[in-house]
Amino acid sequence: MRFSELPINLNTNCMSSGFKSTSFLAILACLLWSTAFVGIKIGLEYTSPMQFAGTRFFIAGAMLLPLVPSWKKLGSALVQYPLVFLKIAFFQTFVLYTLFYQGINLVEGATTAIIIGSQPLFTALVAHVAMKNDLLTMKKFQTIVIGIAGIILVAIEKGLSFSGAGLLSQLGGIGLLVLANIASGYGNVLVSRQSQLDISPVSLSSVQLMLGGAGLFVISLWVEPFNGFDFEWPYYVSLLWLSFLSAAAFSLWFTLLNRPAVKVSDLNIWKFIIPVFGAFFSWLLIESENPTLLQVVGMIIIGISLVLYNLQNRKKKVL
Repeated sequence: MRFSELPINLNTNCMSSGFKSTSFLAILACLLWSTAFVGIKIGLEYTSPMQFAGTRFFIAGAMLLPLVPSWKKLGSALVQYPLVFLKIAFFQTFVLYTLFYQGINLVEGATTAIIIGSQPLFTALVAHVAMKNDLLTMKKFQTIVIGIAGIILVAIEKGLSFSGAGLLSQLGGIGLLVLANIASGYGNVLVSRQSQLDISPVSLSSVQLMLGGAGLFVISLWVEPFNGFDFEWPYYVSLLWLSFLSAAAFSLWFTLLNRPAVKVSDLNIWKFIIPVFGAFFSWLLIESENPTLLQVVGMIIIGISLVLYNLQNRKKKVL
């Protein structure tokens, strides 16, 4: 009986390690983030962007509080390393989403998708400058270029526009979105750097989401009209789902950034699949959205770039 049970135990261990692998958890986090496109579209029918984002992230942080492994350690960390929490909340949530929402108000939808989709490139550049062990290699650069080419094909069906009276505004919006990408990359670097401190990823994610969300909401009161919270049920469904996915995805991402063998730029290459999953969910849930040949080709290109990059990494580890 023992010998007959042995293969089952081995298979169970293999499955368990597979679910804990960096690739699986990164794909899961990106899958969660990709559902945000539909949720945000629903929520913004009822309220303004920054207020919606601030409420979403604050609730997301609050959702994680019951999962904090040790309140004593969290309290000690807040006393010892307050700037760590503040800096990550500032760059990873407050600055990133302030620039993002201001930028998308000035730029055409397809252009926004392409610039935000190119986030792995900016993260790789920030990591190259800020981290000695995370240089931008030719292999990594080629993968990123191929991935961006795929994103352009996925997004270009919505139409690009750089002409007309709003040209300067669009250029300004593009600048804001580029800065948002840089803020995101630097936020990832900060999370990776603090991995040596005794702060659990869940605790760090919870606090930074609440701080960043509160900051976004307070600032929104100066730049957006406040209409209260008396909305129809679709608003609350989208808000709760977005809060949950933010809590889950950020916790997973912070956990991966804390793994010693994980490099910031390598991990962020997985973000190329976010627009792919996002397009799928749009096709499924929004009647007016339908797949086109260019989008499908773009998704295939993104998939090929990720497969080739991971195959090259595995060969390097074997050697």
